[in-house]
Amino acid sequence: MIEIKNVTKKFDNFVAIEDISFNVEPTSIYGLIGYNGAGKTTLLKTIAGIYRADGGEVLLDGQRSFDNDDNRKDLFYIPDDLYFPLNSTPLSMAKFYADYYPNFHMKTFENLIEVFGLDKKKKIRGFSKGMQRQTEIILGLASNPKYLLLDETFDGLDPQKKEISKKLFLEYIAQSEASIIISSHNLTELSNLCDHVGLINGKKLTMDCCVDDISQNYCKFRLIFDRDIKEADFADLKYMSLDIDSKIATIIFEGNAKEQAEKLKALNPIAIDEYKLTMEEVFLNEMEDKKYDITKIFE
Repeated sequence: MIEIKNVTKKFDNFVAIEDISFNVEPTSIYGLIGYNGAGKTTLLKTIAGIYRADGGEVLLDGQRSFDNDDNRKDLFYIPDDLYFPLNSTPLSMAKFYADYYPNFHMKTFENLIEVFGLDKKKKIRGFSKGMQRQTEIILGLASNPKYLLLDETFDGLDPQKKEISKKLFLEYIAQSEASIIISSHNLTELSNLCDHVGLINGKKLTMDCCVDDISQNYCKFRLIFDRDIKEADFADLKYMSLDIDSKIATIIFEGNAKEQAEKLKALNPIAIDEYKLTMEEVFLNEMEDKKYDITKIFE
């Protein structure tokens, strides 16, 4: 189990992440979402024990992650910015990791090399970005870690290799009961993969929930009126977003859909349609700080 407790990390006077807390259970894939520069990489490096937290702590099965060699042998971190030694090959890297990770499975390595179609004896620096990413995924899974941290891991992978990787991660946690955290700025990449998601916005974790709860906690309505409407008509409602186009309004709420529908009926629309929000719609609304009138930008 991974426990992140009130973690803050600073670089001199700059606060990169602040007071972040969440847990990742065994046999769970936690999706960490946020814009580029939101602090996802800083958090992952703090969890991995590369950075020391300036506040709070990270526990791996009850033990602090920083400066803990025992924990590090159970943890594999795949960074966004990959590095491989000069002249290294997938096979030479496998032998290197096998000396460090006590549970490294050479047979798993061989199987994964075949699945991804890579040449284990070719120099990694001659590989494309996607092939280098595949190599690190292979090495990570073959190391058989209890904790797997993935930073923008799908970046550079073609659609087929993305799907293969997702299936491998799901199969791995089913067999190993590992805890996985995977970060991305692309929600589509994490769909149908994660069971929990967290949103970093403004250096803090602003959302932490089960994926199955997202559609139940938010609701979207499209209303049609027999008259022109204005934002003032919705002044008594606490909504997340509101878009008005003459006689049509689209409104998003956080909360029980039935309760919100009753409130909307009081506005006397001629029609009300309810929709389920996608994960992307929920996160875009949570992350939105300002509303811009795009039509006026180039005036």
